[in-house]
Amino acid sequence: MFLEHPNQVLTQEVILSRVWGYDYDGASNVVVVYLRYLRKKMGADRFITVRGAGYKLVDPHEP
Repeated sequence: MFLEHPNQVLTQEVILSRVWGYDYDGASNVVVVYLRYLRKKMGADRFITVRGAGYKLVDPHEP
């Protein structure tokens, strides 16, 4: 999802519905948990939290 939409802010609701489906009835913090995994694997500077909006994937080498 992040690779398809680089530098675009994705809300937690959009990520949940597109990745886990509209009928997902699990934990509400699942996006936060998986973002932690992605930050460990790809680097913490790749995923930015946009306060009050969501998350986005950035290239840390671009200005």
